[in-house]
Amino acid sequence: MFLKGLILGFSIAAPVGPIGLLCIQRTLSRGRLYGFVSGLGAATADACYGLVAAFGLSAAISVLLGLRFWLQLAGGVFLLWLGLKILLGSSAPGAPAAPEKTGLTRAFGSVLMLTLANPATILSFFAVFAGLGIDGRSGSALALVAGVFLGSATWWLLLSFLAGLLRRHLGDGRLRILNVIAGISILALSLWSLLPLMRQS
Repeated sequence: MFLKGLILGFSIAAPVGPIGLLCIQRTLSRGRLYGFVSGLGAATADACYGLVAAFGLSAAISVLLGLRFWLQLAGGVFLLWLGLKILLGSSAPGAPAAPEKTGLTRAFGSVLMLTLANPATILSFFAVFAGLGIDGRSGSALALVAGVFLGSATWWLLLSFLAGLLRRHLGDGRLRILNVIAGISILALSLWSLLPLMRQS
C-alpha cells in the first residue's frame, strides 16, 4: 500500500496548476528551498485530506463540502492576491526579502491553506481509497497516506530542483520577465476558478 500511495501522491501533485506555477516562481525568485517548502505545504494538505478519507470521517467531509463555496472563494481571492503581488514585482529579484525563518513559514503556510481551500480533493481520495478497499481500521490506511505524502513531496523536490537548474542560467532581467508571466498566469487561473462561483451567487 505504501508504494501505491507513493504513486498516487506523485500523480496528484504532478499536473502543473496554480500551486505548481507558484512553486516554480518562488524557486526562481528565492531559491530551491523556498520552492520545495512551498510544495511541502501542498503535500501536507494532500496527506490531511487523505487521512480524512481513509478513516471515513463523514462528519468532517460533510462540513468541508458544505463550506465548499466559501473555501473556494477564499482560495480564489488569495490566489488573485498572490498573482497581483508577483505581477507588481514585490517578489522580483532585488525586492526586500523576509527573514529566512519567517519567509519559509509563510511559504509553507500559504500553500497549505491554498490547497486545503479545495475540498473537492477529498472526494478524489475517497473514491480512490474506496476502490482500493482501504479501511481506516487497518494499518494499510496509514501506510497509504504516508506514501501519498512522500510521493507528493518527491514531486515538489523534483520540480524545485529542475527550476533551480533553470535559475542558474537566468539574469535579473529574465527573472523579472518570468515573474510577470507567472503573475499573469496565476491571475488568469484565479479568475478561472472564481468565475463559476460568481455564476452561482
